[in-house]
Amino acid sequence: MGTRRAENAEQTRRAILEAARRLFTEQGYFATKVGDIAAEARVSVAWVHAAGGGKSGLLRALIENGVDTDDNAAAVAHLATISDPAALVGFLITATRQRFEVWSGLMRQVAAAAPQDDGVREIQEIAHEGLRGALRVTADRLAEMGALRDGVDARHATDLLWLHLSNTAYFLRTDELGWTLDESEKWLHQAVPAALFTP
Repeated sequence: MGTRRAENAEQTRRAILEAARRLFTEQGYFATKVGDIAAEARVSVAWVHAAGGGKSGLLRALIENGVDTDDNAAAVAHLATISDPAALVGFLITATRQRFEVWSGLMRQVAAAAPQDDGVREIQEIAHEGLRGALRVTADRLAEMGALRDGVDARHATDLLWLHLSNTAYFLRTDELGWTLDESEKWLHQAVPAALFTP
């Protein structure tokens, strides 16, 4: 009986998180009300508060769940096994493009809300730090292989990777410049090696 109750509670929590993600993405963080999430998930407002502590708690849970996945852990572990610098950078570019496709809708709303809400800004930092961790692993690996151009150390390489592969950089290319993700990825495969490696 206890196990079934726990399973039902977890299913309800997942439904609430999925509803929150849909509504945050479609309507924006501020325009979405707790009552909207409850109606979308077909639960009471009390359940929404119990499941995540309100909107901020749900957004934090969504981002933390997105950062702390088996797929992300496997991708970071794989970075440490690649011995060819070009292949390493290529894998990272493809991985960031794939994650941007999945998360861009929600992260666009997080970026819009962050300047107006300290809590959302803290949540945004969780996402940023998740990506920067993977970029640091890549930069450290490139430095170990002696692949970085003169004057570029691992710290600088991390910054250069962030300049090209952060959500902000993707939003600039896709939203402001109107590039497709295919065009963006093709350019990245040229621009990132040019920034990091000796010609």
